[in-house]
Amino acid sequence: MKSFGRSHLWLWVAPLAWLWVAACSSAPIVPPDSQMPSKETYVIGAMDQIAVSVWKNPELSLTVPVRIDGKISLPLLDDVQAEGLTPEELKEVVTQLLGEFVSAPDVTVIVLGMNSKSVSMMGEGIVRKGPIQLRRDTTILEAIAQSGGFTVYANSKKVLVLRKTDEGLVEYRFNYDAYISGKAPDSNFLLKPGDTILVSD
Repeated sequence: MKSFGRSHLWLWVAPLAWLWVAACSSAPIVPPDSQMPSKETYVIGAMDQIAVSVWKNPELSLTVPVRIDGKISLPLLDDVQAEGLTPEELKEVVTQLLGEFVSAPDVTVIVLGMNSKSVSMMGEGIVRKGPIQLRRDTTILEAIAQSGGFTVYANSKKVLVLRKTDEGLVEYRFNYDAYISGKAPDSNFLLKPGDTILVSD
């Protein structure tokens, strides 16, 4: 009778133990649609490098940085707000303002240096701490590589990505060991400007 009871007890305990192990080994949390390349229109930010060209008016064409206050300085127009606008929107603003001085101005706006989009690398587990410029779509692993990689004592199983959202600060996790071993192939998600990557030791 005792043997029968123990066997029945094991039938209950074994599934619960399996569920506990599965819960403890859950995959890293990743943002929704994290692997989709960003197709959003670029928005100009402070420290970006902008080329403004006015056809047949070389004296009005120049390359300028977007100042900390978000403005650029152009001939005839003085200060023009650039931060927060897309290149197409800035083109329309400059075209309208130049219309008071030039007949039917043909304006082109090109972003030459995307210096305003960056993420921050922090923690004693990373070789080089500080900002990294996002020149293109960049994953966590690429950002770590640009920062010189992990230190010898880095906790590579628990890389944290802090992201500001409309709902507040959200924390995502990246397990480097699980990704490299193929256990979490979709966990190396794309970063967004303003993200903070924290690697502890």
